Amino acid sequence: MLRHTNRHFKFDWITIIIFLVLVGFGWLNILSASQSGGAISYFDTSQPYGKQLIFILLTFGLIILLLALDTKFYERFSSVIFAVAMLSLAGLFIFGKNVNGATSWYAIGGMTIQPSEFAKAATALAVAKYISDLNTDIKRLKDQLQTFAIIATPAILVLLQNDTGSTIVYVAFIFVFYREGLPQIYLLTGLFLATIAVLSLKFGAPIVAVELTVAILTFYYFNRKKVTLPQTLVVLAVGVTLAFGIKFFYESILKPHQQDRISLWLRLEKDPKKLEQMKRTFAYNLNESEKAISSGGFSGKGFLEGTRTTGKFVPEQHTDYIFSTVGEEWGFLGTSFVVILFVFLILRILHLAELQKSQFSRVYGYSVAAIIFMHFLINIGMVMGLIPTIGIPLPLFSYGGSGLWAFTILLFIFIKLDSNRINEW
Repeated sequence: MLRHTNRHFKFDWITIIIFLVLVGFGWLNILSASQSGGAISYFDTSQPYGKQLIFILLTFGLIILLLALDTKFYERFSSVIFAVAMLSLAGLFIFGKNVNGATSWYAIGGMTIQPSEFAKAATALAVAKYISDLNTDIKRLKDQLQTFAIIATPAILVLLQNDTGSTIVYVAFIFVFYREGLPQIYLLTGLFLATIAVLSLKFGAPIVAVELTVAILTFYYFNRKKVTLPQTLVVLAVGVTLAFGIKFFYESILKPHQQDRISLWLRLEKDPKKLEQMKRTFAYNLNESEKAISSGGFSGKGFLEGTRTTGKFVPEQHTDYIFSTVGEEWGFLGTSFVVILFVFLILRILHLAELQKSQFSRVYGYSVAAIIFMHFLINIGMVMGLIPTIGIPLPLFSYGGSGLWAFTILLFIFIKLDSNRINEW
């Protein structure tokens, strides 16, 4: 009897420990970024660190619930969970609260809930359910279209709410599809088009078109037995059209603030006065974030000792720019520690996903890893100026109850699914 009972408490504790370390270290940095310099009352709900501590404590109850549910529940009710999540996103157009230009929150009393965060876990369940169905073959066009429709539904709803950051996260599912047999051509085509677009904005369409023509025709000359001339001309036509069309999209479709962010990222602006104006306006957060990180040096200034952090130089530092707090107060050592933790967490999830006995659990595991990776990549890249500024939190680290609970749900559903493998006799 004892042996039978104990088997229900066997989980992957390595993943759980990484989760606890990230949440705990994240809270310390939220405390540093949001404290006002006076006496610290940890449960002061008027301060972000006090609210986050309450969120963290409530998270343990959520974890118990997630691990208590039977693993079959998540697969059996994945479609229902997805439907409820989509309805919650659609309801924002009627009952949503606008914050910073995005209608992404429900206001309930003194709290706000962001359903787009929870929709990621629901989408991961729906994708895992559909791909693991016996009648689904990801190599068939019909099934590919239906699979893409699953991720397109929440992505479009979120995009219409002016939440570009959360929309981009759904691109991460392409890696999941690729693992399950999606033809390589989709991934290569995406990389090809993205590269052409960036190079055209950076160096100009005529230069890119000429170089692209030379490269493609040269490739065809040496690979005539593998590719046909019509195929080569189609690829060339698409590439040249995109090279010239991206300028129209950039100037006529994108909003001014989006143009400015891309311009700053690709260093398109050469006027010193305009650059200085950018740093004082929309690029102020990024500029101050980079200064905070660089001022930390190798070992940092020490906990609660960051002058730019305590001086509130970086707006919203406890949310999307929390990594700059790590850089200033913990230095290169601290930032490396955080990066290593995230990389190890992602690799651990991928490793466990490959060990799963069921395709549903494997697909869901890859979805979890892909979503966390995309958040991690975009947030840290944004804070360091390596990619355009996109409002997106650092998983398990940034302030916010919705984000913390959503990533907890995302991760611990997989830990529960993985427990089936651990507890098999």
